[in-house]
Formats: sequence, structure tokens, C-alpha cells
Amino acid sequence: FTPAQANATLPLVRRIVSDILQRGRELRHLTEGPMAATAHARVGALQAELAGLFEELEQIGCSYKDWGFDLGLVDFPAEIDGRAVLLCWRSDEPRVEWYHSPEAGFAGRRPIPTPLLADVPRPEGSGETSPPG
Repeated sequence: FTPAQANATLPLVRRIVSDILQRGRELRHLTEGPMAATAHARVGALQAELAGLFEELEQIGCSYKDWGFDLGLVDFPAEIDGRAVLLCWRSDEPRVEWYHSPEAGFAGRRPIPTPLLADVPRPEGSGETSPPG
């Protein structure tokens, strides 16, 4: 992905990640502490729904990375300066503006070099120069 290509997928990725976060949080709630017998069927259904949503992201070419279902992290494979990297987006960010090496993960996020963002449109009404991170 280029930053522009990753950002072009965000309308669909946002919807999928929203569904993942909703189902993941419900699953987490159901599995914390003792589980009622009736909850077992719902847990299985949620796990199947999540697997389908993860597959939708994989079909787009990106992958979900937030197994605590708190941040909604998605990585897009890319290349910067001839190195394999992952463009990194968090569900509360307006656009993809960060990357990290495959080894560094979210903690190693760095801003995508400005020249690579030149063809990435800013969301309407956004006065931000960079997202929080």
C-alpha cells in the first residue's frame, strides 16, 4: 500500500473495525468471570462473526492487531525507502499517517515522511497537522 491507497480504504476499514470493536468488547464482557450456560452459544457466534470480519480486512490487504479490542489497530503492508514496513492506523485517527517496522509494532510508530503524504487528502473539517499518537 501507499499512504494514499491505505487512506482510500478507510471508509470500508472503519466500518469493519467498528463491528470488530463492538463484537470484541461484547465477547470480552461475556468471558470475564463465570459464564452462564446461555452465554456459551453467544460466545461461539461472536467468535465466528469476528473471524469473518478479520477475513474481510485480509481480503482488503490489511490486518487487525488489537486483540484487547480497545484501540482498533490496523496494519497495511508497505515499503518506505526500500524497507518493508507497516502503515499503522488506529480507529480514532482521521487518516493513515503513521508506520512502524514489522518488529517494532505499535510502540515503534513514527510519522510517515511528509513527501509520501502529499497525495493524501485531509478529511473535511480537519485542522490537524498530525493525529494524536
